[in-house]
Amino acid sequence: MAITKQYLKSKPICKVTFSVPAKEANEVTVVGTFNEWDAKSTTLKKLKNGTFKGTVDLEKDHSYEFRYVVDGTYVNDEQADAYAWSDYASAENGVLNV
Repeated sequence: MAITKQYLKSKPICKVTFSVPAKEANEVTVVGTFNEWDAKSTTLKKLKNGTFKGTVDLEKDHSYEFRYVVDGTYVNDEQADAYAWSDYASAENGVLNV
């Protein structure tokens, strides 16, 4: 899994690209505080090499909690900036600082 951050000079926005290698998966989405944890909101596109990839524009100078949903199973990114416990999910969420 990989997270790439590209800061725009003209706007207070960071383009965050999520990449998830999941050759056997049918669907991968990213959910988090930036999309109200909506599993249908940010679907990643499957590339020919089996990696799912997608980009989200996020406001700079904020932290966002997130997780991936791989065929219905919640998964954390090992490259998250930090982790935060969620009582609601009874699990840790990844934290993205932009």
